[in-house]
Amino acid sequence: MSKEYVLREGLYYIPDHTWAELLPDGTVRVGITDYAQKMLKTVRRIRLENVGTTVSQYEPFGVIESTKATSDLISPVSGVIKQVNERVLKQPSLVNVDPYGAGWLVIIQPTRWEEEKDELLTAEEYSKYQQ
Repeated sequence: MSKEYVLREGLYYIPDHTWAELLPDGTVRVGITDYAQKMLKTVRRIRLENVGTTVSQYEPFGVIESTKATSDLISPVSGVIKQVNERVLKQPSLVNVDPYGAGWLVIIQPTRWEEEKDELLTAEEYSKYQQ
């Protein structure tokens, strides 16, 4: 089954189906995995915490609603939201079309990256959660 889902190497993952990408400036871009968007089906609405909001690893930073379910979006890192993808708020289907690109959700300035990164999963480790 995992062959049906795209996983990008070089990203960090958590079992709650979000990914984290460490950017050159030290911030972390966050989105949901291809597996998650396919399980949700058509994404209808996304609500995200505002810029400046402090988030904690493994805690919600928003909600995603689809034709199939409403789910919390779980943060892979602790920190402060520096940017919200306004485009995805206006066009939630971007998550379905390009979950690792245009469908990203937030950028976080991490506060505990060195401690928390070791708890994150590689693509190979995360693939075990696609059951």
